[in-house]
Amino acid sequence: MKTRIVGLLALASLILAFAFIVVAPAAPNRANALPAATARAAGTTATPAAEPHPEIREAIASLRRAKEHMEHGAHDFGGHRVEALKATDEAIRQLEICLKYDKD
Repeated sequence: MKTRIVGLLALASLILAFAFIVVAPAAPNRANALPAATARAAGTTATPAAEPHPEIREAIASLRRAKEHMEHGAHDFGGHRVEALKATDEAIRQLEICLKYDKD
């Protein structure tokens, strides 16, 4: 009897956990909701434009910092420094192209 109750509780908790996982991403983003509410309260209908693709822009900045480190840091990259610099340049180039062709 105890094992059956424990099993049912475990099953119920798994169902609730999966339900939360499915529902949680659908919740509105609080960071985006607050500026709109502030604009409405001020009597304006235009909402401030969010920075387009901040993660991609952050990745570009991070790649540039990594490139700077590889160029000016200690040369202890096991012979892979030149290849890594080429790959970093190509990654930056591709991300910049993505932002250029973005339709948002």
